[in-house]
Amino acid sequence: MKLIGLDVGSKRIGVAKADDQVRIAVPYGTILVDGDELQQIASFARVYGAEYFVIGLPRNSKGEETAQSQYVRQFATKLKRAIPKAKISFQDESLTSVEAEARLKKRKKQYTKDEIDAEAATIILQDFIEHWQQKISAKSKKKFKMFANLTKKQKRWFISSSLAVFFGLLLGGAILTYSFLLTPLVDSSTCSDLGKKEPSAECERVELVSVKEGDSTKQIAETLAQQKLIRHPLIFQIYIRLNRMSQKLSFGEYELTPRMSVTEIATKLTTGAGSAEVFRFTILPGETIAEIKAKLLEIGYSAEEVNTAFTKTYQHPVLDSKPAAASLEGYLFGQTNEFYKNAPVEQIITTALDQLHHVVQEYDLIAAYQARNLSLHQGIILASMVQKEARPSDQPTVAQVFLKRYQIGMKLDSDVTTKYALDQVDPERKIYTNNAAALRVEECHNTRLYAGLPCGPIANPGVSALLAVANPSDTDYLYFLTGDDQQMYYGHTEGEHHHNISAHCRVLCNAAL
Repeated sequence: MKLIGLDVGSKRIGVAKADDQVRIAVPYGTILVDGDELQQIASFARVYGAEYFVIGLPRNSKGEETAQSQYVRQFATKLKRAIPKAKISFQDESLTSVEAEARLKKRKKQYTKDEIDAEAATIILQDFIEHWQQKISAKSKKKFKMFANLTKKQKRWFISSSLAVFFGLLLGGAILTYSFLLTPLVDSSTCSDLGKKEPSAECERVELVSVKEGDSTKQIAETLAQQKLIRHPLIFQIYIRLNRMSQKLSFGEYELTPRMSVTEIATKLTTGAGSAEVFRFTILPGETIAEIKAKLLEIGYSAEEVNTAFTKTYQHPVLDSKPAAASLEGYLFGQTNEFYKNAPVEQIITTALDQLHHVVQEYDLIAAYQARNLSLHQGIILASMVQKEARPSDQPTVAQVFLKRYQIGMKLDSDVTTKYALDQVDPERKIYTNNAAALRVEECHNTRLYAGLPCGPIANPGVSALLAVANPSDTDYLYFLTGDDQQMYYGHTEGEHHHNISAHCRVLCNAAL
């Protein structure tokens, strides 16, 4: 079994790894808390082949949990949602970072914060492994001592009884395992008794399953497993054969959910109860309203339906700080959702607004932006610029540059805002045929011409961009650019910036807007 240790912080997460055969934890590195940390951890776990996570749970000098302890527990809950198969254990820890730094001092003269966090995760994981091994050894010694004190007759009886119990448990375990594998992937009771919680995506997920004429039971089972509707394809096949349902499976379109058991799914597939067609609609981070409208037209909505929906006034809490005259640009959160055929465009828009509102509440973005003298609307404007300018790993530093320029009254000078301004007044570039003219386009989003924030967002920001504005890096740059090698280069002075242009941006910096 492979294990991953995590030292969870608000800016970085230290990561360590270990194999239970070797039982030695080693540092892996750190992951930035930038909105993509769960995906990065999931990716590493998948590549490493680990499903067991050990997370350090901080306590104070009295052994009591603290606010940081609650933060760690909340993180663990999110990790479990991101990796449903994950097994998570907490390892009590305090002053781990201090111990990690002391260890590094003995090994090297210079070290980084990343190395401290990775070393802290290694200490947490090694402590867990050692305590785990001690428990196993203690239990084994106790059992051996008890067995050694038995007579020969008692030992024979013990062995025969143990074998009988073993095979009984094996049979019982098989029955219990089979019964469990028939159950729904998502417990309906957890979806119907949500209290104040938002319903999870799994509670609301609907899959359209197509069963074609001539499909075998094995093919159908594999399709259901691929769409994450059953726990194991073999169990579905066994259930169908035990209940002699193979010849009753009907082809057609079926609407199924992870809240259905194998029995319910099999019954539906054998009664031929096909459902109304549903479709998936994806809004990507960085997309604009113009691009979203085009996608809606492509799937069959009329221009009238789309335009009417986007010009309506929506009463929604996430829009409270948005000026009445501003469009919905920036507020349609990027995600994939499923809708019934002929669902009104208004439903698609409202769903996207709901999801953005959920993100705003989950990360307390209103308070985070207020701490930087920004309204939610202003934070979303900056996040949309960060989204278009940089990849997630660079977004906190790009956000720092924009925030510093904004705070000292310096023009933001962002080409992505100029491009957006051009798209509003001259999308085919028939008027503004060169960059010199384009930079002077008189449109309120053009930060190359006008000081301050653009008049509205220029795209839909993703979680990482929204969090970058809330938690920018602690650098103090005033300039940045993306080089021809797609790497980001930063500067403190205009001279440094011009050097970066000449050294790294001969092509991209001269590309047409």
